[in-house]
Amino acid sequence: MDSMPRRVGLIGRPVSQSRSPAMQQAALDAAGIAARYELWDTPASELRARVESLRQPETLGANVTIPHKVAVIPYLDALATSASRLTGAVNTIVREEGPRGARLVGHNTDVTAVLRALDGEGVWTPGMRALILGAGGGARAALGAALLRGAWPWIAARRRSAARAALEELYARLDATPRDIQRQALALDDLDALAAALSGTALLINATPAGMRDPQAAPIPVGLLRHMPRTAFVMDMVYNPPETALVRAARAAGLRVAGGLTMLLYQGAESFTLWTGTEAPLAVMRAALEAALQAEGQGEMG
Repeated sequence: MDSMPRRVGLIGRPVSQSRSPAMQQAALDAAGIAARYELWDTPASELRARVESLRQPETLGANVTIPHKVAVIPYLDALATSASRLTGAVNTIVREEGPRGARLVGHNTDVTAVLRALDGEGVWTPGMRALILGAGGGARAALGAALLRGAWPWIAARRRSAARAALEELYARLDATPRDIQRQALALDDLDALAAALSGTALLINATPAGMRDPQAAPIPVGLLRHMPRTAFVMDMVYNPPETALVRAARAAGLRVAGGLTMLLYQGAESFTLWTGTEAPLAVMRAALEAALQAEGQGEMG
């Protein structure tokens, strides 16, 4: 890459709580790439204009977060398989220079991040039940990862109709045969159904923002975790705070757990490589993330 200063950033609303700038800026600096990672708080009414601005020659691309991971798709020129088939959502946009000018390609690095975070934990077994909480972009990535590993994905959302729609869209994109969508789709407030589902769940993934703003909040009553098999694994995609109420309760119940920091690291690393063509400096990125979270924690205690 040349020495022309570049820009890359995070599109979402809100974005002020994101730790991606610390991680990505550290990676850019370590790789000697003259670019700045910025926060682009974007209301829905300004989303199209923001995406169009990525066509400028000084722009590498962008990350996309809540609530725009699906809404950005109509404004892009192409989708990678990770976005078009596995998730139906975009969390990374890459600006590519073509013969007819710049084109914007949507990717989803969350699927790879889920797999990298869980593959080393010995989680997957064919036909196991994986229950995903939420129906947004993160949930779509978790569902896609579960199907790739031969799991039986279930989903619980605020509205059961949204959970059912997410499953139907997933099977349609992959041209796969659903097993029993009526059973697989749950409502988060149907506690009896959740308890019954959890009794046979080997992997629980929180893909809602519950706990992000309130460290005492959880996506489901944590007492329901007692219904899970003792060998089950619980993953929370929320990374700030590093240990959410769900993770604390799962650990106290004797379950294996993972917070969202590792997933954030892996999805950020793949985004970095897509933008720059350079291998991501994982150790540098992890250290920057941990330092940013530690500094924030000290600030809250001060």
